[in-house]
Amino acid sequence: MSAYNEILDLLIDAAKHPLRQLQTFKARTGRMAVGCFPEYVPAELVYAAGMFPIGLWGGQTEISRAKEYVPAFCCSVLMSGLEYGLNGTYKDLDAVIFPSLCDTLKCLSQNFKVAVPAIKHIQFAHPQMRKIEAGVQFLESEYGRVLSALEELSGTKVSDEAIAEAITVFNANRGALRRFVGLSAAHTDVISPSARHAVIKSGYFMEKPAHTALVNELCDALEALPESKKGKRVLLTGIMADDEAMLRILADCGLAVAADDLAQETRQFRYDVPEEGGAPLCRLAKWWQIFEGCSLAYDPEKTRIGMILDEVEKYGVKGVVVCMMKFCDPEEYDYPLLKQALEDKGIPALYMEIDQNAEAQAQTRIQAFSEII
Repeated sequence: MSAYNEILDLLIDAAKHPLRQLQTFKARTGRMAVGCFPEYVPAELVYAAGMFPIGLWGGQTEISRAKEYVPAFCCSVLMSGLEYGLNGTYKDLDAVIFPSLCDTLKCLSQNFKVAVPAIKHIQFAHPQMRKIEAGVQFLESEYGRVLSALEELSGTKVSDEAIAEAITVFNANRGALRRFVGLSAAHTDVISPSARHAVIKSGYFMEKPAHTALVNELCDALEALPESKKGKRVLLTGIMADDEAMLRILADCGLAVAADDLAQETRQFRYDVPEEGGAPLCRLAKWWQIFEGCSLAYDPEKTRIGMILDEVEKYGVKGVVVCMMKFCDPEEYDYPLLKQALEDKGIPALYMEIDQNAEAQAQTRIQAFSEII
């Protein structure tokens, strides 16, 4: 077996078994674990507090009890997260952190607090006016509240030095993942859409230093291979494309993921937290100020559209797959602008509705899309 296959297997296994990863960590270390709901949570603070941050991005599960708390038009990633809390899947978590980036997150957070009282609930708000200094100051104060809650949970005071070290550790991981997505675009013969997704997703369920080391090892192995840009190159955009059936169909239809603009993937590591420019909490808050390219980050100029077009040109993308999370209003508001921009450039686009709790019915549509690009 080649070196890159061995590393890929480790990362794919971690992506498929988050609960096992969590339980193994707690059994080995005796330390606490904190779940981070989508989309943007300062997981550095969890790490600095000596705890294990684990990403909570829902999953395929039968929705039963969650319907008692939220309406059926709640997006599936948050609906399934509440269901997991109610059915005990999250019982090994000591706390959960909720951002308040959309109306659904705000409501679901409060429902989770009431429905799952055994898990400590921490909520904070991002400022919409994020470019002005007052926005940075507000978010810094919100992060301070998160930090105080984590300190109360752990019984330990978190130093600025610990937060600064966490920022360095997480930035190293961001750098490794940026390196990986660049290399994966040049090696689509060995990095399938499913494998690409799993490498990134595994980072939500592994300790950051270990994940960074494996991703860099994988990158080293890829760099030793000759480039092979196999398949018709596409870009995925949206909240997430965490649908194994759809990713397999992309590959079966000869499509290769050359780039993405997904909240679960590249949006997370597109920018580093500044290493200089104030106290660590302030620098964490400045990440939200410099961040661009998401429907949940207020941007009247809609720079996300231009960023996607730039990626299309950079990676030789032949078509864009819009992974539209069902019932996600912010993403839906961006879609008409994106659709028009792609049409103006003559770039084919495929609109795919993403619902974690629905059977994939994508074969025919993806096949037809493949034939026109």
